[in-house]
Amino acid sequence: MIDGQNEVRMAVLNQLVIEPKSIAYGVLKPGPHDPQGVPLVRIKDLGAGTINTKELHYITRELHREFKRTELKGGEVLISIQGTIGRVAVVPQALAGSNISRTLAVLRPREESLGKWLLYALQAPSTVRQIEGAVTGSTRDSLNLADLRQIRVPHADEPERSRIVAEIENQFSRLNEAVANLKRAKVKLKRYKAAVLKAAVEGHLVPNEAELARRESRRFEAGAQLLQRILNVRRDQWKGKGRYQEPAPVDEADLPELPEGWAYATAEQLTDQNRAITYGVIKLGGPVKGGVPVLRSSDVRSMRIDVSNVKSISPSIAENYRRTFLRGGEVVMTVRGTLGGTAVVSPQCSGFNISREVAMLALVEPAMAHVVATFIASGPVERWLLSRAKGIAYTGINIETLKALPLPVPPLKEQERIVAEVERHFSLAGQLQITMDAALKRALAMRDAILRGAFTGGLAAIGRTTLKSPS
Repeated sequence: MIDGQNEVRMAVLNQLVIEPKSIAYGVLKPGPHDPQGVPLVRIKDLGAGTINTKELHYITRELHREFKRTELKGGEVLISIQGTIGRVAVVPQALAGSNISRTLAVLRPREESLGKWLLYALQAPSTVRQIEGAVTGSTRDSLNLADLRQIRVPHADEPERSRIVAEIENQFSRLNEAVANLKRAKVKLKRYKAAVLKAAVEGHLVPNEAELARRESRRFEAGAQLLQRILNVRRDQWKGKGRYQEPAPVDEADLPELPEGWAYATAEQLTDQNRAITYGVIKLGGPVKGGVPVLRSSDVRSMRIDVSNVKSISPSIAENYRRTFLRGGEVVMTVRGTLGGTAVVSPQCSGFNISREVAMLALVEPAMAHVVATFIASGPVERWLLSRAKGIAYTGINIETLKALPLPVPPLKEQERIVAEVERHFSLAGQLQITMDAALKRALAMRDAILRGAFTGGLAAIGRTTLKSPS
């Protein structure tokens, strides 16, 4: 019922189509793309009740004629029956003459107004439960056509049917607007965090130490002095074979001017020569219970390490990469595949190793770890790295490039202020992120509630519910 008046009953799906056998799947083997052929709708093209036509595959006209039974005329309902089960969409008139893949089934409603109705009825929680119960397959989920035809869905006659569809779309319109606002707010939040990092690396986030020292008539250790101290310690701590080699100085050509009291250094100049910048284990092997945890690119996020899904490997494999055993306090960053992850290793990760996709920077001055991670995560430094990345399908940054990475070196006291201020901004952003994620989760639940209410008489109450989003 809707608003307690309009009756809704259950009907078997094959009763609502032209004939049961008209529910059919499409082309088995699409073959290569044929620009002069016929558009083919695949499961990847379905989303949010619509069909994305921007990346359609085209099949030969001969193959299309072979699967004439699933030629689209417009107005049909498509549902995915392999892989991700249950995606639905109504076919627009613009796709008349197209075809569908084996992963989809076409439903040809016996009445024109049934198309939109079935779109929502197939997404109703009661229908979804039936579909999930009918799914088979060990390696890939599949929904048999015979089972699909027997699915029971809500049904109503006209004009009740059109009234219910109109009310669902009205509620969904309001909900979609709220969700769009939330997504825009999340984009703004991401930009806000990027702006904080950019201000940090450019020296605009906190008061400048040189200016403060001059105002307070006191001395301070400038970035150049700090860098020289680091280089002296680096040389004194050298335990390798042969003669110690000074790291190459930074190439400041084309680099932006730094704030007063800052200096440039390469990543190599800032790191311990005894634990040189390098990547980790090349071939991890299978997971080993009780083995050595290894940080992969998926574990190193922007300014944090996620240990919830860390893989442990054989100690004998990890032992071959003693150079990258972590002690805590190092900076790790992703250098292959998904770039952009940078974080400081916490003491809890001491004894971990890293994978081939992750590089380690063991700093001479441990107090610099957080500011170095902050700077590497910033847009300007990230762009420098990406402009020198190698590869097309699988992007990577080689170690020599990473060693030459130019990094600003502010005075230590200014570094402390930068790190504290970034953490303050990111803490506020994190709280907002949690609020927005919770609101989006409620929005997904509300879609189900709207559909449940539409087919059981509770839609009027749902209509009085509002979804608030942060401004």
